[in-house]
Amino acid sequence: MTDRASLPTDRELVTTATRALQERLPSTWALSLGEAPQPWAPDADSVLSLRSPDGAEVAVIVEVKSVVEPRDVAAMQDRLVRLLSRHPGSIGLVVSRYLSTSARARLAEAGLSYADASGNMLVRADEPGLFLSDRGADRDPWRGPGRPRQTLAGEPAAKVVRALADLAGPWKIRELVRAAAVSTGSAYRVLAFLESEDLVRRDGAGLISVPDWRALLRRWSEDYRFLGTNAVLRCIAPRGLPAFLDQIRGAGVDNYALTGSVAAAAWQPYAPVRSVMVYAGDPEQAADAWGARATDAGTNVLIARPAYPVVLDRTTEALDGLVVAAPTQVAVDLMTGPGRAPSEAAELLDWMERHEDAWR
Repeated sequence: MTDRASLPTDRELVTTATRALQERLPSTWALSLGEAPQPWAPDADSVLSLRSPDGAEVAVIVEVKSVVEPRDVAAMQDRLVRLLSRHPGSIGLVVSRYLSTSARARLAEAGLSYADASGNMLVRADEPGLFLSDRGADRDPWRGPGRPRQTLAGEPAAKVVRALADLAGPWKIRELVRAAAVSTGSAYRVLAFLESEDLVRRDGAGLISVPDWRALLRRWSEDYRFLGTNAVLRCIAPRGLPAFLDQIRGAGVDNYALTGSVAAAAWQPYAPVRSVMVYAGDPEQAADAWGARATDAGTNVLIARPAYPVVLDRTTEALDGLVVAAPTQVAVDLMTGPGRAPSEAAELLDWMERHEDAWR
């Protein structure tokens, strides 16, 4: 387990963050730790002074929290906004031991600067103009082996996420358990993590809701990847992709679903398709039926054996008789797909947001 004595104190976190920022600032800029408390911010954890080459100065109001969960950001934003309002032109800086990818994204969306002891940082100021960003650790260096990082990897998480994203709430826990086809214990574990990430919320009656299904899908894509989670057979369609899709239409293969660019075109065409991504219960048998050949070079067809059957839930027929995966699944597969797939994911998500009643 992590030695608690080795964890940095709040004062040490501020000192470490100040030094790290000083090292990354241009030599003509200056950053110093001001006297605390300031008369206009008596309850601030710390106040830094940032000075530009022309002498312009901005106060940096620091909020220190050793562990920041995404769900903490709204309260931190409210507190810092109150402090910043007392000193117009100042900026808020969250300092922590370690900030997860999700926490950093949420802080950036809230318009807050941040720095952690591993080197992750983002500092933005309008007057004087400054943008400072750097990447540190992707995992908490202080998390011991006895405390594995929570993730959305695994089949129970996939089932819960797909249910929450595909079907509009709010939910009672027993309704979610039934819809996701998971045990009550698994549902509670996944929901506890999603709550810590501020991806689901419960009201006073215990009803569960998803405040931002796009954020939920983005977070799942960090732990579920078409190419990384599933066993994928790489193939080439020797007669071209249009002929390959015709083969799929006529071959009589069951238990498959198109995903990726081809499937996205059922809702939001983006550009001419250059590759096909498809789930199939038996990739080798499907490839043979569809006339695709396994290859290590020139791949334009990826056939994946689903790691979890849920990826084939709530499919639909489109594109003149093709079976396509649910738009939520297609979007997540595109987020981590090759080439221009992430851009196609953004286009599909925009369509889904405009037409939520059509798919959810």
